[in-house]
Amino acid sequence: MDLDELVRRLAPLDTACLCDADAGLRVLDPAVRPVTDAPTMVGTAFTVACGADFLQVLKALQEARAGDVLVVDAGGGHRAVAGELFATEAARKRMAGIVVDGAVRDSRSVRGIGLPVYARHVHPRAGGSAAVSSQQLPVRCGGVLVHPGDVVVGDADGVVVAAHGELERILPVAERIQAAEAAVLERMAAGESLFGHLNLDEHYDRVGRGEPSTLRLLG
Repeated sequence: MDLDELVRRLAPLDTACLCDADAGLRVLDPAVRPVTDAPTMVGTAFTVACGADFLQVLKALQEARAGDVLVVDAGGGHRAVAGELFATEAARKRMAGIVVDGAVRDSRSVRGIGLPVYARHVHPRAGGSAAVSSQQLPVRCGGVLVHPGDVVVGDADGVVVAAHGELERILPVAERIQAAEAAVLERMAAGESLFGHLNLDEHYDRVGRGEPSTLRLLG
C-alpha cells in the first residue's frame, strides 16, 4: 500500500481504535496534548532535536515537505520553540502538523490556523536562535523513539507513532473496530443497551476463573 492510500484510510480513524488494534503501538506521553482543535493529524515524521533553541526547528521547517509532521525533541523544556509564525508557514506548505516535546506559544492565534499542533507546554518566552543541532535522525519525543519517515497519527486523545508496515498490517483491524463501535452507538441512540452488544457475562466469568478471555463487541 502506498503512503497516499495509507494516509487516506487512516484519516477517519480514531487513535483509540488504532491502539485497540495493536496495544504495542508507540503512544506519546499524555502530557503532550493538542494545542488546537484541528482535525485528525496524519503524516510522516520530519524529526528535529533542538533543546531550548529553535534555530534547527526553523531550518527543518524550511526543508520539510507537504504531508510531513514536524516532530521536535525539545527536551521537555519550557522555552517555546514554535509559535504562530512557524505554524502558519507549516500550514502554507500543507504540512500535516507539528508535535513538540517542549513548549509552543501564541496558542490563541495558533488555534485559528487550522493546523494540528501538539505540545507538552504553552509558554510565552521563546528559546534561543544560536545553536545548530540535528534533524532527520531518530529522536525521543513524548517518551517514545520516533524515526524519520514514521507515520504520525494524532487526534484529541493523543499521538500514535508507527512504521508504515505496522499500520498497514493493523489497518483492517482498526477499521473493523471503528465500524463495529459506530454500529453499536447507532443502536444505542435508538434505545438499545450497551450490554446487549458485549460478551460481558462470559468474559467476566472466565476472568473470574483465571481463564484467558477477550472483552469484545458482538455483531
